[in-house]
Amino acid sequence: MTRYLVVPQWQGSPSSRAMQLIDGAMAIAGDLPRSATTLLEIPAEAGESLGTGVHRLSSLVRIRDHIAEALTGRTEPVLTVGGDCGVALAAVDHAVEHVVGGDSSVAVVWFDAHPDFNSPDATPSGAFAGMVLRAIVGEGEPRLSLAPGAVPASRVVIAGARSFDDAELEAIERAGITTVGVDDLRDPDALAAAVRATGADAVYVHVDVDVLDPAELAGNAHPEPFGLTVAELTASIARVRAALPLVGSSLAGYSPASAASAEDDLGALLRVVGALA
Repeated sequence: MTRYLVVPQWQGSPSSRAMQLIDGAMAIAGDLPRSATTLLEIPAEAGESLGTGVHRLSSLVRIRDHIAEALTGRTEPVLTVGGDCGVALAAVDHAVEHVVGGDSSVAVVWFDAHPDFNSPDATPSGAFAGMVLRAIVGEGEPRLSLAPGAVPASRVVIAGARSFDDAELEAIERAGITTVGVDDLRDPDALAAAVRATGADAVYVHVDVDVLDPAELAGNAHPEPFGLTVAELTASIARVRAALPLVGSSLAGYSPASAASAEDDLGALLRVVGALA
């Protein structure tokens, strides 16, 4: 049975609408089974950069530790619902270290219109949400990164990205990370083939809602044209899950402008939740 951890974190976002991520997480939480859902309280303060290139680092480190504590002892797959994409850091760490117990290798599939592969010294925004995948492969700010080698770049697949910063693109190419574009994802088997090619035994799937085409979802703080449909996204997830066991997942980036617009989006969001759960 899938467990749900709801983390209404906004401190990692670069958006002027960052606080709306709280509303987005809570809107999704309202339709999750209460008996299987844990809502994590997060610090209210923005936090300090502590002399680094990561804005609000102090709060982000605290929240990462809270997520890790909430996941302690869980051996079943957990769907972590943000908030911004930074919630995936501790969730991936937990899946790699505790769900598979170090006996299997985990591939990370990163559905996102933006690859989130900036570094603290090259980021244009200073927002951790734009650096979290770099931190997952162990190349971020040391206080907010996984250990190098925990998730090798060779086991990361970026799916649906279509807006790259120059430094991100260079780093992705240098690391040899596999990317699967939107056009390729029209074939639901393409992603599963890329994941199998990593040689991993299990998979973690992260979804930022901006991987979807803006016509699919109103509550998108960073819309990028020519994205996936909900049907294409869920079909790709289903084929990946058929290929490898799912050991964890995350859903992030939902930013509704109002309660009414959240109601309009929930049908699409719950289809994605169903695919991950």
